[in-house]
Amino acid sequence: MARPRSRSYTTTIIGVFAVGSLVALSACAPEPEPSPTATTAPETPAPEPYAGPLTFIGDELDWFLPTAVEIAATIPGAADISEPSASLIQISDGFGAELAPEICVMFLTEASLGSIGARTITWSSSAGDTRQGSFKVLQFADETQAQNRMDDYANAAAECTEFTLDGAPSSYVSTGIDKGDGIRAIAGALVLDYGGEQVYRYYYGVASVGNVLVEFWHPFAGDSTIDTAAAAQLLGDGAQQAAKKLVDELTANPPVDRETPEADAGAPWSGWEIGFDAVGPLQLGEEIETVGAAVPGAEVVKPEDGIGAWKLNSPDGSAQLEVMPQEDGTAVLSILAGRIGTYGLDPVDGSVLPRAGGVGVGDPVTSAITAFPQGTAVRIVSAGLYQYEVSTRDGRVLLFHTDREVSEAGATIIGITAEDATLGRPFVFAPSD
Repeated sequence: MARPRSRSYTTTIIGVFAVGSLVALSACAPEPEPSPTATTAPETPAPEPYAGPLTFIGDELDWFLPTAVEIAATIPGAADISEPSASLIQISDGFGAELAPEICVMFLTEASLGSIGARTITWSSSAGDTRQGSFKVLQFADETQAQNRMDDYANAAAECTEFTLDGAPSSYVSTGIDKGDGIRAIAGALVLDYGGEQVYRYYYGVASVGNVLVEFWHPFAGDSTIDTAAAAQLLGDGAQQAAKKLVDELTANPPVDRETPEADAGAPWSGWEIGFDAVGPLQLGEEIETVGAAVPGAEVVKPEDGIGAWKLNSPDGSAQLEVMPQEDGTAVLSILAGRIGTYGLDPVDGSVLPRAGGVGVGDPVTSAITAFPQGTAVRIVSAGLYQYEVSTRDGRVLLFHTDREVSEAGATIIGITAEDATLGRPFVFAPSD
């Protein structure tokens, strides 16, 4: 085997000897072994594209939001456009005006009723008053709830080109598009005439895909100048892009089943966990009649008129839970530890109640936001209620009720509700005959 030659300072004879040695060595050297053939690592097959329900949660709602530039270019008069906010303001929980056809009541009904998550953008308008414009992304418990609501808006758009509001003529002139794959959008100019000088004009649009409904609302004065087709296209494109992102996300990271921890029915209630599926041994979706058997020794107090929450008192009398059945049904819709509002009542002792992820009644709401991020701060104006809500992809919700607005310093949790929102009362409006 040849070696590197060392530096020589001797005579030529040494050099000749070295050459002869090399020849001899080369004759004795073994045959070189063939180089190993390079192998290619087997290719990992691409995962099958996600084909399940399109259910958006948390910050995935941000995918629907248009930019400030898009809003200003599409909605005439929109200015001072805010940053997106994980918050929602509901003014009321119903309506009262008489409209004909009846389906036109959709234009007076808050689209957020029944929603379990939201993202909001607001802006000022040139309508000459203090009314704001807004863009809301609203998450519902499942695809059925959102799509049923969109069906109602589609019916309203078709039947309410001209309608009456408390007897006065009103109108909604709109453009609708269907992009396929369950993606629909409608945008138009709405005129609501309450009689006399009470005439309100709005640009109004909605879109939907999966469990999400998108809504924009913008007051205007004078004649409509909005390009309704362009506005509907903006909504539809946003929904389409969000749907693609969700499919890509769930293809790369498929949903996994959630584990429900075992609960000791005989343990102190303060040791129970409030989860997305249960509070201690009490399971959401189970028959309401089973709640007493689930907690031996507890006192069950049924509502006198058969309507409303069942009260469950701990064996030692120190704690109470409210178990609500679904409306017109017998399954457990929600379980409340504490209260949803103060109403001048004494505070509840949170130390004897179950906790959610280590967060309990009496803790600052910031603890809930840290433990359960990507939720929504909600204010219900008519009822004077405040809550931070966070949900799962299968429509389960935890609501942390607070004594003031969630964003206010010192906001404290006064109650925690676990709810199966898929069992909630649907807000569905039948088309007129």
